Amino acid sequence: MSRAELPSRRSLLAAAVVAAVAGSAGPASAGIPTAGIPAGRATDTAGTGRTAARPVDNRAWTSYADWRGGTADGTRAVAGARPGLVIARPAGTTDYTDPHTGRTAAWEYATWTSPVHRPGVPATEVIASWNAHTPEGTWLQIELKGTYSDGTDSPWYVMGRWAAGDQDIRRTSVDGQSDGKSTVWTDTLSVDDTASGPRVVSYRLRLTLHRRPGTRLTPTVWRLGAMGSDVPDRFTVPASEPGLAGELVVPRYSQEIHKGQYPEYDNGGEAWCSPTSSQMIIEYWGGRLTEEQLSWVDPSYADPQICHAARYTYDYQYAGCGNWPFNAAYAATFDGLQGVVTRLGSLTDLETLIAAGIPAITSQSFLAEELTGAGYGTSGHLMTVIGFTADGDVIANDPASDDNEAVRRVYDRREWENIWLRTKRYNASGKVVSGTGGICYLYFPARPTPRQRKALAAVGVR
Repeated sequence: MSRAELPSRRSLLAAAVVAAVAGSAGPASAGIPTAGIPAGRATDTAGTGRTAARPVDNRAWTSYADWRGGTADGTRAVAGARPGLVIARPAGTTDYTDPHTGRTAAWEYATWTSPVHRPGVPATEVIASWNAHTPEGTWLQIELKGTYSDGTDSPWYVMGRWAAGDQDIRRTSVDGQSDGKSTVWTDTLSVDDTASGPRVVSYRLRLTLHRRPGTRLTPTVWRLGAMGSDVPDRFTVPASEPGLAGELVVPRYSQEIHKGQYPEYDNGGEAWCSPTSSQMIIEYWGGRLTEEQLSWVDPSYADPQICHAARYTYDYQYAGCGNWPFNAAYAATFDGLQGVVTRLGSLTDLETLIAAGIPAITSQSFLAEELTGAGYGTSGHLMTVIGFTADGDVIANDPASDDNEAVRRVYDRREWENIWLRTKRYNASGKVVSGTGGICYLYFPARPTPRQRKALAAVGVR
């Protein structure tokens, strides 16, 4: 459940999708109207009568033209129904010593560097996301280099070393990255001084694709992008007006029934809110694991797919399953799915997505008395929003429940909205700590329907 409170304004921080990908009938829903709420409705945050500019910018490279538009050294773009980037020839060979196993191995590599992107909002935080296939014998490194508003550049920050499996390297974030102006906290580049320090006004992303020497293996990267944001510091947010009543039918899984399972993947229970939430939405879209994939799980454990999700989202440096981009990348290993990490600005954004059949995984932190009916407090927890009641209250699949039947919860709209969107809060000791500022994971079809595409565009995701 918990993400550590970090010392900055960093916001704590086989049958597969056939119907959705084909653009026909999607997953089951209950009471969702055919006409959604108005897309992209913004909140008047200052009482001026004007809608506020969205303080979030998303940029993703996904198309054949996108992949041809970067700077390639040994990589090439591939066309098709899902364009991507692969190794064409090695640009060189490098040795990598895995800090979590101590093993050193040689790897051929090739690189691709994105064009410079200037976010619509100078950013205090940037979070990268990627979707890729990494067969055994391959892995990726994702880096980000920013330019600040004072004209200087950051170093190339490693935003993740990732493989879908764990047989070649241990997927990992990299600690200790800072230049005195910004710092990487696990999965987030965060400006150190948001009051008077420089913002990130542009950035580039760099992919390094690795494979075993002498082979023709290659990763395939389908999506690479980042979300930059400058959400103002706030203890409270304006209330939104209810705009949708309806509920999506999403599988319900409890993290709590896994307490004590697999200490090597953070011991189950409250530590597994992120993979449990991810697996719920993956299965909503039709993603299923095979008996062979689950054969490593103790057969006495219920819902073995949750154990699998924990293992394959686990960040060996963070020592937990709550790395946001690692969860999105895990979702995209299921056929026909893609995943991103972004920020939303209001419950109106969530209503827009739910109306199009897209549930969301949200991150929030709160004291027990701040969310009626939760029965717990947390410094960071993920749950799945699946709908809204007629009164506008939030219907969530909350994995912090005693069993699967208890997972579906209804939370007060105003309480829930504030704890999710605020960036500042008081902890149990009365200390001011950070809130999550609207962070969420979105998993959706690689080929969304027109209605899904419109809803995603309305919340800034393409």
